Amino acid sequence: MSDNDKESYIVKKTSFFVIIAIILVILIVLFSGYMYVSSGLKPVDRNDNSTVEVEIPLGSSSSGIANILEENKIIKNAKLFSVYVKLKNKADFQAGSYELSPSQTIEEVIEELQSGKVINEPTHKVTIPEGKSLEQIAELYSKKFEFTKDDFLKTANDKAFIDKLIKAYPNTVTEEVKNSDIIYPLEGYLFASTYEYFDKEPKIEDIITSMVERTDDHLTEELTDKKVDFNVHEILTLASVIERESKYDEDREKVSQVFINRINSNMKLQSDITVSYALGEHKTLISYDDIEVDSPYNTYVVSGLPVGPIDSPSIESIKAAITPEGKDFTAEYFYARPSGETLYSETLDEHNKIKNQYKHEWQELSENDE
Repeated sequence: MSDNDKESYIVKKTSFFVIIAIILVILIVLFSGYMYVSSGLKPVDRNDNSTVEVEIPLGSSSSGIANILEENKIIKNAKLFSVYVKLKNKADFQAGSYELSPSQTIEEVIEELQSGKVINEPTHKVTIPEGKSLEQIAELYSKKFEFTKDDFLKTANDKAFIDKLIKAYPNTVTEEVKNSDIIYPLEGYLFASTYEYFDKEPKIEDIITSMVERTDDHLTEELTDKKVDFNVHEILTLASVIERESKYDEDREKVSQVFINRINSNMKLQSDITVSYALGEHKTLISYDDIEVDSPYNTYVVSGLPVGPIDSPSIESIKAAITPEGKDFTAEYFYARPSGETLYSETLDEHNKIKNQYKHEWQELSENDE
């Protein structure tokens, strides 16, 4: 055999073994993946027939429910459960308190959560409308339970409690909420929704934590489609302004884009809603003196976004902050009529014409409020 033939033989033999090794690695990876998924979808303990009371809050996302089930040792792996639910299109779960067992299969758990067979009814149900400030939320809860509005606000401002939330939800609650210029650190982080309580007198910390967790769940799902260069705090801040500046869902993405266009053009946002928050009072009409108030929330004074959220935005406003209308929508002004109709313009002259045409509507509304 010539030297060339020997070299060719060695190369072919080496290549053969390399290919065999690669195939073996792939097979091992596939088998390991299969075993991981297979094991993760099996019951936690087929021989453990004990039951655990598991509470599924109203409005919980599928990922949030998965985390609750894993924490209660009803399923092995929350991520696998979430993927399985999505692939099987079985996310129509009912809120309530369930008795579930580690011996149940995933299909059995899903069936119970879809059937809505709860073990008891909630003692309280509290609805927090979108666009409410933290002070308003505190007021709503104080009317349902024994604690006062001040008790709620004191807990919401407690530094040690806020640190616990930052540790528990690091992707949502960040050190930014501890900015000394922010009035209420958790403003905008308490998700507006309906909450069910099975305790007659739940702890304020538990109430706030469940609301923050709901925000964390929704943001985790929505941020996969993020199209803006904002962090979570900025997204919630923008969303909170959008919430109060747009009455109808179809306007939210446009209003979001207008604000982003203004930021990109180094224009101040000039949102009257932020002035009201800075003043600490609701005003139908904002005066020239009002817009000069020295506050990190006043977007007539500060550049860019206010220092933090001004209310609890809806999921629609959060989505609009994450995915605005798009660069093709170049308007830099909008005017909202009391009816909710929103009119857009690209120049200040156009905006002023619209404003002069309809400003009497707000003046009449202001006079009626007096």
